[in-house]
Amino acid sequence: MKRVVSLFCAMVVGLLVTTASAGHADTLGANRYQVTNLVSDVPGAAANLDPNLVNAWGLTAGPTTPWWVSDNGTDRSTLYDGTGAAIPLVVKVPGAPTGAVFNGGLGFVVSHEGASGPSRFLFATEFGTIRGWNPGVPPPAPSTMSFNVVNRHGAGAVYKGLAIATGTQGDLLYATDFVNGRVDVFDSAFNRVHKKDFVDPNLPSGYGPFGIQAINGDIFVTYAKQDPTSTDEVAGPGLGFVDMFDPEGRFLGRVASRHALNAPWGLAWAPADFGRFSGDLLVGNFGDGRINAYAPDANGGFERAGVLRGAGGVPITIDGLWALEFGTGGVSGPTNSLFFTAGPDDESHGLFGVIDAAA
Repeated sequence: MKRVVSLFCAMVVGLLVTTASAGHADTLGANRYQVTNLVSDVPGAAANLDPNLVNAWGLTAGPTTPWWVSDNGTDRSTLYDGTGAAIPLVVKVPGAPTGAVFNGGLGFVVSHEGASGPSRFLFATEFGTIRGWNPGVPPPAPSTMSFNVVNRHGAGAVYKGLAIATGTQGDLLYATDFVNGRVDVFDSAFNRVHKKDFVDPNLPSGYGPFGIQAINGDIFVTYAKQDPTSTDEVAGPGLGFVDMFDPEGRFLGRVASRHALNAPWGLAWAPADFGRFSGDLLVGNFGDGRINAYAPDANGGFERAGVLRGAGGVPITIDGLWALEFGTGGVSGPTNSLFFTAGPDDESHGLFGVIDAAA
């Protein structure tokens, strides 16, 4: 996945996260947020340096685990606490990993050379595979390897995102196949189910499912415009949609259309103590690096509430923005701190950081 940006914008600290001109009615005093760069592969760009962190994409954590980041550019997953300090474990994830999820259940078993156990972390890849990791597969623990548990490469799949939730058939994995324009769903034994679900009857042609997140019992899916080969997204103002489905893939409605969307991927639900946009759905644009907020209305829909702004009321812009996730309250950080990943400078570099509501 590539896009055209300034070739030097990731090379200095001040250009990894930038701002744009102010405007609109969401410039109230409460709409002030502070961005902190925690880790980068670029010397001096963040508090911590990690050469493995290239095109940092998927981001996930369990209730008591550190953050696991999908390093798309190095085929690795690196681990950090909520301050950006590295955890001394680097896991190999071949295939250009994208979305990542934590699994706390007993399903999604990964096996290798006689050792097996539930995949504690799972990764989707642009190679059309899903890979699982268990600390004891293979021994000695902790393992530094992940293994294929799903392989749809032969079917032409290119997975850009991954979510996990519970449906009527138990725990399910949801992978966005951008090329083929569908959401692939797998049960806890990795059988493909709901093959004809996750359809938006009003989605324009030429858009593919991009990001995906399980939020409040529903499945939110972002859509980006496909390039002529359908393998990469096309960035541009208004090029994006967000839909909501139930865990069985039934279409519940359109959350957002065009307007402020620009190749949206990241999704997160803000807690009650996140400043101006508390209780809103946050949608991160890969295309322009902005984070838009959508407030739920009384009719079960959503209304755009504004864009996150930094100092001086100017919109926060994070070059190559990917994931948005709030801390779990443990080693991953406070529950009202919004952590993010990004692939600045045409995805040739990486960034892991955090956004907090200004005091």
